[in-house]
Amino acid sequence: MNYCVIYFLPICLLFLSFALCLPDSCQESTEDPICSKASMHVSRTLHQATMRAVRVHAFGGPDKLKLDSDVPIPEPNEKQVLVRVHAAGVNPVETYLRQGTYHIKPPLPWIPGNDCAGVVEKVGPGVSKYKTGDRVFTYKSVTGSYAEYTVTNEKDVFTLPAPLSFQQGAAMGIPYFTAYHALILRAKAKAGHKVLVHGASGSVGIASVQLAKAYGMTVYGTAGSPEGLELVRNAGAKMSFNHRQPGYTDKIMEATDGSGVDVIIEMLANVNLQKDLELLARGGTVAVVGNRGNIEINPRLMMLKESSIVGVLIPPDAEAIKLQINAALQPGMEQGWIQPVIGKEYSMAEAGQAHEDVVSTKPTLGRLVIVP
Repeated sequence: MNYCVIYFLPICLLFLSFALCLPDSCQESTEDPICSKASMHVSRTLHQATMRAVRVHAFGGPDKLKLDSDVPIPEPNEKQVLVRVHAAGVNPVETYLRQGTYHIKPPLPWIPGNDCAGVVEKVGPGVSKYKTGDRVFTYKSVTGSYAEYTVTNEKDVFTLPAPLSFQQGAAMGIPYFTAYHALILRAKAKAGHKVLVHGASGSVGIASVQLAKAYGMTVYGTAGSPEGLELVRNAGAKMSFNHRQPGYTDKIMEATDGSGVDVIIEMLANVNLQKDLELLARGGTVAVVGNRGNIEINPRLMMLKESSIVGVLIPPDAEAIKLQINAALQPGMEQGWIQPVIGKEYSMAEAGQAHEDVVSTKPTLGRLVIVP
């Protein structure tokens, strides 16, 4: 009997130490060696094989977003990274996919979400850029980011500098990459240009304003509420205009002394495109970032001004473009002139409300994020 006690006692104490190191017991204390972060990581690995995630089991409305608590934690494969999600961005395209009306239909059950921010939990074979514990943000997810963990390809993971929070990191991937692609790569905007950002109080709009300002352009922005107008000015716009008020385009022309603007970043082309062509200066460009329907325009305006309309959509496999954009954005994140604005945070249980809000006609004020 004494031999049994001596033999099994150390094993019992070992398992007891692991049990004590669960988050509920230690509350992530790092002072006690038994409850160190390393011990807690081992404990979570031993005890946790599943995660919470928002999934779509049938296409339809926001009510089809279900919070499941028994979803297997995905494993990273070759050149993939497992990220512990701290915040995930909410994008309009995710609502179209959820409805089943998009040209792509994901296999069900499906976890929505692409861009997010968090900490590298594990790396797959062949990964060289990142290691466990790195702060990162993602542009695209393989397994969906409305979850506690997500797997993404290494080429879609980027370093998140310390000055930005995880919530702000969740606003970097799609909003800032899209804004840079639209403004610099597609519209060819340059220092000294006059830039109008339509719908400037949204996440892509704020990113566009900040980038245009930083690159030496004169920025004008539109929004639909007093709070939005103030936010746009604080982001760097010289003037902001309420696009819900009749005659606002006349005020924009007056602000430019009748010459118009060189570049327009357009978030709702089905409403504004004809007005945009009227607002452009000679040789100007409209970069279409968003559209929700058809519109009739007069192409003669383009002929008279030799203006252009360009579409904006970063191809999924455009690794070189994403690397170029990230290289341009990293200094802004490190130096502080890139400051994503978070409009509202949601829990995973509130994902349905987040989907309603992201496509609502109500004014948006920055990025909507889901926090696990």
